[in-house]
Amino acid sequence: MNLVEALPQAGCDGLAEAVIDLAAIQANVHRFQRVRPGLEVMAVVKADAFGHGMIPVARAVLAAGATWLGVARAEEALQLREAGITAPILVWLYGPDDLELLQDVEVSIAGLAELEQAAAAPNVRSVHLKLDTGMHRGGSSADQWIELTQTAARLESEGRFRVRGLWSHLSHGDEPSGVHNQQQLDIFRAGVVLARRAGLDPEYLHLTNSAGTITLDAPELNLARIGAGLFGIDETGAGLQPAMRLSASLLKVRRIRAGEGVSYGHDYVAERDTTIGLVPLGYADGIPRGVQATVLVRGVRVPIAGRIAMDQFVVDLGDLPATPGDEVVIFGNGSEGEPTAADWAGWAGTIQHEIYCGIGARVPRRYLDPAENTGSPR
Repeated sequence: MNLVEALPQAGCDGLAEAVIDLAAIQANVHRFQRVRPGLEVMAVVKADAFGHGMIPVARAVLAAGATWLGVARAEEALQLREAGITAPILVWLYGPDDLELLQDVEVSIAGLAELEQAAAAPNVRSVHLKLDTGMHRGGSSADQWIELTQTAARLESEGRFRVRGLWSHLSHGDEPSGVHNQQQLDIFRAGVVLARRAGLDPEYLHLTNSAGTITLDAPELNLARIGAGLFGIDETGAGLQPAMRLSASLLKVRRIRAGEGVSYGHDYVAERDTTIGLVPLGYADGIPRGVQATVLVRGVRVPIAGRIAMDQFVVDLGDLPATPGDEVVIFGNGSEGEPTAADWAGWAGTIQHEIYCGIGARVPRRYLDPAENTGSPR
């Protein structure tokens, strides 16, 4: 099947689009495979694959050699299965009632109550026990780990499920040679020893996220959870490629005189006669409100003029000979001088993850299939 075949294209009004380069995402998978040969990749496609589109991204990463998919919520796992995707899936945020629905989906277990619930759910066949090694956001505490692993070993011997993996999560994965990473690895290693003493023989040990896979040397880990890195969020200089390009069509163009204000509150007042243009994207579409930012029009960076509204914002075009219908590039990979998601994250005082995840559903996604595309989107 073509990776983008039969995908729904919502909001196709021609006003804006996010172009997703699946070849770039696949190249990022291959980059991690080259950095850590033999390491299996769990592609984390939660939150609609960081706003890039969960189903097409899942198909692309599996075609590139990823062997697992990771999601936060049960409904995401169910959507993947409904799309016909059969690869192993791990889910880590769910309620007791969700376990009845998770046919052939592997679940994370962080405590005795979850363990008993999983044992009572006929659909749960495999689990991954999570140890809190210092993130303090989830996972079994160290003082409960022995009881958890011993109980899991008993339930496994009774045929309730298989304990297929042990895992944890780094709090400082983007810090090369970070002392926190080594401390967490040491705690995780101790937890693995205790689990094996309890009688468990897990197939997978996984601790690292995208950044940690680059920075942490731990040969016994045989599965890496790659999320941000799939989409070119490069926190360690690994040479990853951004995959999303957000653009819109310039909707209206007009001249204003010096001294005239623009948008709510007239925060922006023209210093001279100038041309302004209307861009049909706003904070409802994920454009951060209140930032001082630039976009690319006709190969030139132009500033946003005034406040960003819910559905639209204005740019100061100066004397640029722009016309309605011209492309406005909000962000891309920077190859043509356009801003990047990293630029927007800096302007908004946030991280790239939030910029990508914030792009709303009414912005249609258009996918460049790797079989038909050998380069990044313009």
